[in-house]
Amino acid sequence: MFLSEAGARPRAGEASASERRKWVKVFKACDEDNKGYLSREDFKVAIVMLFGYKPSKIEVDAVMSSVNPNTSGVSLEGFLSAVKRKKEARLYRNEIRQIFTAFDVHYRGFLTLEDFKRAFSLVAPKLPARTVLEVFREADQDSDGHVSFRDFEYAMNHGQSK
Repeated sequence: MFLSEAGARPRAGEASASERRKWVKVFKACDEDNKGYLSREDFKVAIVMLFGYKPSKIEVDAVMSSVNPNTSGVSLEGFLSAVKRKKEARLYRNEIRQIFTAFDVHYRGFLTLEDFKRAFSLVAPKLPARTVLEVFREADQDSDGHVSFRDFEYAMNHGQSK
């Protein structure tokens, strides 16, 4: 039996029953005419309500591309799926931010090779210095000796480019 089935907290990527109810409530609030789907504009309003920002055209296009042509909108299930993916992406980004912050012990907003050496010596003390240098160079996209959060996030999401 899964923990979520036993009444324990859901796993990180799963929506709790209360979250799901909230998402359904937002869907219904944005589906003012009770069409059973959200138009492009309705979807934007729902995302603002749930996440506090207006989604980009690309983000809306990605969701709307999966729309049933007969309804010209996002169904409840499509909406719930999109919101769940968005929540998972946000959780993953927060994890990356926490790792970056743990590396950035001087709170400078960027990482140096020394920061990498310090962090790797704690989590992988037997890792060769050459490997740490290679990882740093891979992450330091513009070779300025600093790894910004954007560089770090890119490296975490895309891994080796070789």
